[in-house]
Amino acid sequence: MTKLHGADFAPTPYAELNGVLAHLVEGAQGVLKANFLGAYLQGSFAVGDATPYSDCDFIIVTHRDIMPEELPPLQALHAGIHELPAPYWHNGLEGSYAPRAILRRWSTTPRDPPGEERPEGWLDPGMEGHSARAYPFWYLDHGHKTLVRSEHDNSWVVRWCLRERGVTLAGPPPSTLIDPIPVDELRREVRATLGRCLEVGLEPMHLVAWQAFWVGLFCRILHTLACGEVTSKPRAMTWAMETLDAQWSELITAARAMKKGDPQDSMRPADPQKVARTQAFALYIRDWADTRFPDAR
Repeated sequence: MTKLHGADFAPTPYAELNGVLAHLVEGAQGVLKANFLGAYLQGSFAVGDATPYSDCDFIIVTHRDIMPEELPPLQALHAGIHELPAPYWHNGLEGSYAPRAILRRWSTTPRDPPGEERPEGWLDPGMEGHSARAYPFWYLDHGHKTLVRSEHDNSWVVRWCLRERGVTLAGPPPSTLIDPIPVDELRREVRATLGRCLEVGLEPMHLVAWQAFWVGLFCRILHTLACGEVTSKPRAMTWAMETLDAQWSELITAARAMKKGDPQDSMRPADPQKVARTQAFALYIRDWADTRFPDAR
């Protein structure tokens, strides 16, 4: 097992987070032993613009799926991380354990893990209750202590972030584990995400943080459609202000300025006028995308 603690292990700018990540990787190596292949960061710590209040998105790649005897010590590892003396980062991790064969490329087959066929009517606990479609990883949601089966990270977007921008904590380069990402598939996936957001009525949106989240998400979706790559929300919002009709600049500027870690800012009730503008913005984004990228629908 590789010892990662110390000044030489600095995958992020935050010393406390680096300590939590070292604890995670060493713990996973200790539990998984020969089944451990690699550990990586994706999300904002890979594509850029991470802040002290970002989620820290990880992927641990295994040679095969987690065996029944491996799961209890992994659950104990993640519960124990919440007891670490790291005020924010002990519950700031989010990520999955992905078998290498499944991670290689997105597919609907195999749909279920060996010996774990999901019943009719199964609802994904990490995907707002979506039905089963592809292979579920063992997934840890932000702020949670327990791994659950979820398709949350089994996506083209996660694969793109990991392959093209992933930060290696341990193991081989992530580009060796994932096939090149087809741009058309990436565009179809983010367009489907936009559709699901509209289906749920952009809820929740009761706080400023949520209202700004939706604006940033729509800008990032549009950037991916237009540019065929994944970037951070702040960069996507800057791009959107330079690209879209000026009528949306004020809405995007306010969302970009929102400070997630400041409760006096992000936890205020959302302004009803900005909520209405955000809903109108979503429809504008849908029409903009479908006019320019009809094949992504």
